[in-house]
Amino acid sequence: MDIHRLIAPRSIALIGAGAWTDAVAAGNLAIGYSGELWRVHPTRRSTAATIYYPSVADLPGIPDAVFLAVPNSEVPGVAREIAARGAGGFVCFTAGFSETGTESGQQLTRELSNNAGDLPFFGPNCYGFVNFFDKVAMMPDQIVGASVERGVALICQSGTIALTLMFNQRSLPIGCLFTVGNQTCLAVEDLIEILCRDARVSAFGLYLEGIKNPEKFARAAQLARLAGKPIAVIKSGRTAAAARTAHSHTGALAGADEVFEAFCRQAGIARCDTLGTLCETLKLFHVGGPLGGRKVLVMGASGGDMAMTADVSRELKLDFAPLPQARAAALREVLTDRVTIANPFDIHTYLWFDPPALKRVFTEVLHAGYDAAGFMLDSPPVGKADSAAYDAVIDVFIEAARGAPTRAALIASLPETLSATVRQRCLDGGVIPLQGQREALEALALAGAVGATWMNNPQLQLQLPPAHAAAAANIYALGEHEGKTALAAFGVRVPKGTLAPARAAAGAAAALGFPVVIKASGAHLEHKTEVGGVALNLRTDAEARSAALRLEKLSDTLLVEQMFTDGVAEILIGIIVDPQFGQVLVLGAGGVLTELLADSVSLLPPWTRASIEAALQGLAVRKLLQGYRGKAAADLDALLDTILAVAHYASSNLGTLVELDVNPVIVRPAGLGAVAVDTMIRLRKE
Repeated sequence: MDIHRLIAPRSIALIGAGAWTDAVAAGNLAIGYSGELWRVHPTRRSTAATIYYPSVADLPGIPDAVFLAVPNSEVPGVAREIAARGAGGFVCFTAGFSETGTESGQQLTRELSNNAGDLPFFGPNCYGFVNFFDKVAMMPDQIVGASVERGVALICQSGTIALTLMFNQRSLPIGCLFTVGNQTCLAVEDLIEILCRDARVSAFGLYLEGIKNPEKFARAAQLARLAGKPIAVIKSGRTAAAARTAHSHTGALAGADEVFEAFCRQAGIARCDTLGTLCETLKLFHVGGPLGGRKVLVMGASGGDMAMTADVSRELKLDFAPLPQARAAALREVLTDRVTIANPFDIHTYLWFDPPALKRVFTEVLHAGYDAAGFMLDSPPVGKADSAAYDAVIDVFIEAARGAPTRAALIASLPETLSATVRQRCLDGGVIPLQGQREALEALALAGAVGATWMNNPQLQLQLPPAHAAAAANIYALGEHEGKTALAAFGVRVPKGTLAPARAAAGAAAALGFPVVIKASGAHLEHKTEVGGVALNLRTDAEARSAALRLEKLSDTLLVEQMFTDGVAEILIGIIVDPQFGQVLVLGAGGVLTELLADSVSLLPPWTRASIEAALQGLAVRKLLQGYRGKAAADLDALLDTILAVAHYASSNLGTLVELDVNPVIVRPAGLGAVAVDTMIRLRKE
């Protein structure tokens, strides 16, 4: 889709309500728009300064871009008119369409789409856009910002959030700012794909409330990655409950937000919590793209700042590696033994007024092999104190950073203690000015995570069920024995066992060999332990008979299986089908620890041995797998084989699988394997 005429127009028509279109006209005047600007209103009288045309048909030319602020009932008709005139596209500011959730709103949306035809448009219910690159303002509000040659593209599903970002006082170079409203035509993923081809765009910043087309969004994210334009995103709804009824432990662990989190992690997208962190992350991306990794050093002239840095970073997974010995020795020559060489690094103020010595300190750090090095300094307010001594030190840092292999950042603990003048001086010198200690450290961690993903992770390959499968409602559950048989065909090891009438269960146990497990059997018993449907570690004929007599009340047929008592760890392996992103693999602590610890990780495909092993390393239960407190290490290879086999089953049943729970998988000592001792599989009839 070609939207160049719409977003970089040589002629603009503003149609409708006076106050809103007046604001758009004023915004174009403020930004320096140099093209034609035409006003359309059926009753407004022309003045010496402004001509009002009564209709689209009366315009003196064909508009490249149109701003619509007419009653919603009139929008489809106007869309037909401007499409017939050959316009380049439009912004539908008017609300009252699909966002109302009413049939009348849906009908208006259908009429709008039909009448617009191939004409690209933003909205409806959209606040418009600002293109600082080409000096165009199609937004009915005050426009703040200057034209830039290179900058970030901001795309928001909220007009207010878009304005907040435009009004930022953080020296974030904004090249263009789009709001998308209902995304009836142009969606977030469309804009990413289109703007990837614009060399002026350095990175993308997104505010999302939902994704229109997840598959296309994933494709757009990959295009941005290939183009070297990283994405930072805020998505609302972290605390919202999942929009599915979960029958499995897996479904309870993997809510909608956990799946989106997994998507961002694997796609190499920086997911931010606040607008402040979004701005700081985008500044890092703008000045050099993602970091190579999370290995950072932070230095400053205050022990308090460094102590707070360590505290604030404790959950951010930043790697504060010590300085290499050679660099530490060189720094000790300059700083003497009065200064402890550490990371975070309190350099004290001994060299504050010795620029050559100070530059040597900065140079040693910036060539010490870190992905980023930050210098923390808060300057006094402009006009209220003399900041000359602070400015001089900052200039030394900027000079030392020129040509350094490490990304350099100037970090202020408080956003307001880094003036606009200093911020611009940093940007001009290739140093990232980061405002706010927490936001700065979060930005470094996010930029490092994105860089590591770009280097090491394969492209996402979503596994989405066919559209007709999602609509089908005829769902049934496999019995445990049937489910295990299905998984065993794909290579999952399951216990030896047999189904037997309750009266014959004790005999089946003796034939199998003690110890055994006896379970009530039936597809209606999805969570047998919750109804007392499992008898464990039965070692004698008498124990087996007693258990069978009790379990007969729940089921006429019982499952008798061998019992494993040498497990090192119990692991959950699950698959859920997310309504947006398709099949998701969930791994976590299994057995009784599943709900207690909620120790789990979600993974989108492709599922590889390497990605699964890396995911397991992020779980708390990994300590058991590695051999906790002198106990035997688990058979990790067998566990990985089991997970891959479950994933293969899921892929092979893409059209019918609803959810799957293998919980627990008992992982035995190295060399003895891993066994799936309980399963729950729900399928959709084809």
